[in-house]
Amino acid sequence: MAISNDLLSSTLYSIRDGEVDELYKKVAFLDGVKKAGGVEVEKGGIKIQRPLSIQEHSTITQLATGYEPVSLAVNDVLRPAVYDWSDFVAPIVITKKEEMENSGEYAIVKILEARMKSVMGMLRRELNKQILRGNSTVLTSVNTLNGSSAGANGFLEPRAPSPAGTQTNVVGGISNVTFPVPGWLIQFSNGAVTADVMTNLYNLYIDGNSVAPMGDVSHVIMANKTLARYRKELFDIQRFIDTKTLDGGRMGLAFNGALAEQDPEMGFGTGVVGETLDVYMLNYQGIKLVFHSEGDFSVSPFEHISGTTARSANLYVKCQLVADFLGGQGVGVNLQ
Repeated sequence: MAISNDLLSSTLYSIRDGEVDELYKKVAFLDGVKKAGGVEVEKGGIKIQRPLSIQEHSTITQLATGYEPVSLAVNDVLRPAVYDWSDFVAPIVITKKEEMENSGEYAIVKILEARMKSVMGMLRRELNKQILRGNSTVLTSVNTLNGSSAGANGFLEPRAPSPAGTQTNVVGGISNVTFPVPGWLIQFSNGAVTADVMTNLYNLYIDGNSVAPMGDVSHVIMANKTLARYRKELFDIQRFIDTKTLDGGRMGLAFNGALAEQDPEMGFGTGVVGETLDVYMLNYQGIKLVFHSEGDFSVSPFEHISGTTARSANLYVKCQLVADFLGGQGVGVNLQ
């Protein structure tokens, strides 16, 4: 008996939620940002606008007698960071030949599940690669944490926040050169100066917490070799996160209550000879992954493809990585 498009579509809808959950659980950043409440949904708009307060609004007038004139020198503290959406789609296709060679409803359902898993796995790898390294060849319009990437628009630039002008990237249209303020310049630590991983992490943590407008460190993502060094340094005192929190099956250490774990995409070159970017320290109050309400891994109904014997459904995503503040974020280099 022929399987209708409605049956294929309803099957796809039923397995969509489980596959999306798996997508998040499989990699460190996606899992961490979701658990920390850093995934947001917006209903529409040509662009994503995030209001930022990155200047002091007024000045303080000290009173000696009470008759001093009050300074009314003020700044418009709000600046909108503006981000373009990134749209991408991946088809899920079943051909008539496959249907005939795999008779029975359950056989076709298994093919559909396998195709869905394959597509979601591809999206997971490319999205994670682009967010952490900025080097995906297919999701190039998704913003990246890698501030050393081409275009000087990555969020976390591996340079010291001072003196002013050292960090030059532009994030959401907000230039680090124009606004060299603590809440917008990231924290930086260099293992070539201080070798042990723990000291570098605490340097980032202390500096970040001193300027972060809200929240605490949510997540520490390291290169494989960096986490191995960190674990060795903590060998006598290490404490592992409760396995109940590790739904993805990854073993992770804690750093000041935040999960510290590895990702194989980390440990890449920054463009400076011999320098590797090995640590992201993230505060998910300031880094968000925003989805359009109708593009949150949404799936379309199955339809026949004109001129072929195949039928397909589309998996559609409309999202973007955005920053609300950067001062609570940190980068560590040369820590492998």
